Amino acid sequence: MASSFAHKLNLEEMSVDEMWQLHEEISRLLSVRLTTEKQALEKRLAQLRGEDDLRNMATSSPPPIDGTPRKRRKYPKVLPKYRNPKNVTETWSGRGKQPRWLVAAMKSGRAIDEFAIAPSKAGKRSTNERRRKGHSAQA
Repeated sequence: MASSFAHKLNLEEMSVDEMWQLHEEISRLLSVRLTTEKQALEKRLAQLRGEDDLRNMATSSPPPIDGTPRKRRKYPKVLPKYRNPKNVTETWSGRGKQPRWLVAAMKSGRAIDEFAIAPSKAGKRSTNERRRKGHSAQA
């Protein structure tokens, strides 16, 4: 189709100014068509969202009265389990993606246990001690 279009316009014989005018006209037409198509798609999307909102309202619990979203649950702070011996400020809790320093060290043949932080007993009680404490008041 492009070749037949080129024959009709005879692009080879057009001057630069004529080609530039053609370019501007095509750009204007494309802009108008794209804007119209975008508006139609946005209108359809709004209709679909409205339908989804109606479905969600029928199946889910009502939103909070004041309209604010529910707060996320607070998670406890996770203590680090591994430390970089070359830079003691770099630690990893053992959750999520492994840090680069640990990946590089493990590729060089070191074991993950070499980076483990020794568990401290400070402030921690064994399970038996916790159980005894709860029952000591009753005894």
